[in-house]
Amino acid sequence: MLILSNASALLTFDTQGKNLKAGKSEMNDIGLLTDHDVICEKGKIIDIIPHGSLSNNEYREIDLSGKTVMPGLVECHTHSAFAGKRTDEMIQRLQGVNYEEIARRGGGIANTLKSVRSSSTDELRTLTERRVKSFVSQGITSLEIKSGYGLSESDELKLLKIIKEIKHTSSIDIFSTFLGAHIVPPEFKNNRDKYIEIVTGELLSRIIDENLADYFDCFCEKTAFSAEETDFLFEKAVKAGLKLKLHTEQFNRIGGLETALKHKALSVDHLEVLKEDGIQKLAGTSTIPVVLPGVSYFLQYGYAPARRIIDFDLPVAIATDYNPGSSHISNISFIMSLALFEMRLTPAEILSAYTINAAAALDINYKKGSIEIGKDADFAVLDTPDYLDVFYNPGNNLNFMTISKGEIVFSR
Repeated sequence: MLILSNASALLTFDTQGKNLKAGKSEMNDIGLLTDHDVICEKGKIIDIIPHGSLSNNEYREIDLSGKTVMPGLVECHTHSAFAGKRTDEMIQRLQGVNYEEIARRGGGIANTLKSVRSSSTDELRTLTERRVKSFVSQGITSLEIKSGYGLSESDELKLLKIIKEIKHTSSIDIFSTFLGAHIVPPEFKNNRDKYIEIVTGELLSRIIDENLADYFDCFCEKTAFSAEETDFLFEKAVKAGLKLKLHTEQFNRIGGLETALKHKALSVDHLEVLKEDGIQKLAGTSTIPVVLPGVSYFLQYGYAPARRIIDFDLPVAIATDYNPGSSHISNISFIMSLALFEMRLTPAEILSAYTINAAAALDINYKKGSIEIGKDADFAVLDTPDYLDVFYNPGNNLNFMTISKGEIVFSR
């Protein structure tokens, strides 16, 4: 038995069994407890008790005096499996060339595709493992990683197999997403239907047979896939048994949101051009809006209307969208600062978005994202008695210890 004791503050994000926080009132309720200890056994939370009330001495104690304990963070949208860099595109954007124009010129995702295809499995595994460790050091205990930079049968399988290997060896929970529908690769520029046939045919069958993905994702944009194509892709993915996520409403509104809602996707991610009518369509659905402030910062364009979504009494999740082109940012503290200063969310709302709501975006909120009895013993321990210091020190990693299923997997 494990006891986390003497913490100055315990942020439970207690949901009263709802496993979600929607709207201003709920997302600002962090479930703050003082003078309480958390009891864990066999990787699960079994009790939360007043400090000093445990009579049984047969336990392993971790003294967290002066620290803040909160649920392990959930990173629900990354493209961490990649090689190469796109610094030249960053300079082009500074000179006034936008992301979509760079993509039309053959850059963007297609640029990273070349680096991934020319990289060995060992090189890609080493790069991805290094990034996972960085996330763990920041308090992440659940991490999603997408494919999508291979865009051929062999290269997509290469990426997904690497993610699966890391999933089996990692100290935290890794979740994999098949993003074969990221863009149409250059060699199929004049035969889109053939590429979609590959994605939904033998490639999807092998992914299912080899248990290589938890989710299916698609990029619904003018430079990627139409709403009609997305609809077809989603039908095939659902039939294969994969849960759905969607990149949509990033630069244009072309029907992606409506398609995601039609198929009851777990999440819609980006939403930078989401308007009031779109927010209204999200009301009453189980689909989680995921906002990615790092993209708006890196590409220097408008932020998703997270404040307005919450004011509509809806949930919001936040993620890094860590990738080589549009958000080369893996610093979670910095992402949180952007949500605070640019999106005008409160610190409590941001932490709710990075814990229980991010877990909902991955459909793991029944076991992750809050400190509630019966859930996994996943914790991020902050080296401060005041969680507001996370926001007072933007860009600094205040995570002192990461605990996954009751085991210390990172400590300073």
